[in-house]
Amino acid sequence: MKLFAVRIIKIIDQMPRNQTSMVTGNQLLRSATSMAANYSACCRAKSINDFINKLKVVEEETDETIFWLDLLEETGFFNEEKLSAIKTEANEILSIIVASIKTVRRNSATSQNRKS
Repeated sequence: MKLFAVRIIKIIDQMPRNQTSMVTGNQLLRSATSMAANYSACCRAKSINDFINKLKVVEEETDETIFWLDLLEETGFFNEEKLSAIKTEANEILSIIVASIKTVRRNSATSQNRKS
């Protein structure tokens, strides 16, 4: 996840320096680095619920990152070819996070049912 954030930083550094790109780039920077930071926080979760909540934040930030990448492409800051790989990776990360949340919830429910 951290390497993903590094790749985003490198993309942002290639953007032109104007007001629109600065605002858009800043939003992308915030969401992508938040993905990485919150994923790191998952490793220190204090409970299953805490872990799920932290993963939900990663899900939201990943979704936002995809939005900003799409916007950069649609406004012409970068062409589809330039962003294709990073957008694919972001969508794969989102799929993994959503699947992880479902798995943890299912396993948690199964564990609770065994205790009853």
